[in-house]
Amino acid sequence: MSSVFDKIVKGEIPCYKIYEDEKTLAFLDIEPVAVGHTLVIPKVEVDKLYELSDEDYEAVMRTVKRVAKRMDEVLGKRIFMKVIGTDVPHAHVHLIPQSENYVHGEHVKMSESEMEEVRAKLAF
Repeated sequence: MSSVFDKIVKGEIPCYKIYEDEKTLAFLDIEPVAVGHTLVIPKVEVDKLYELSDEDYEAVMRTVKRVAKRMDEVLGKRIFMKVIGTDVPHAHVHLIPQSENYVHGEHVKMSESEMEEVRAKLAF
């Protein structure tokens, strides 16, 4: 069964895309815990990050590094990297800018226009 992330990769569900290459996709989390909270996923659907081939794992980590550096430059904040692996059965890495909301475990409510504004700032 396709996960929501697989449907995003296939273009069946829209996303606030930050970066894409042939093996990975980075987009804003729609339930962010900080402004700019981004997910990096492999385009191949596997449940756990450690189930990826070495090539796909390395591609995800290259994208994580690239996008985190961009987020740091644009947002001027430390970027947390987190692998949880329980919310969607598709390997992914959370990139979360440091914020008070994150520390307290609260979600940030953002409108579509606010999401688009952040996406435009972070996009490559």
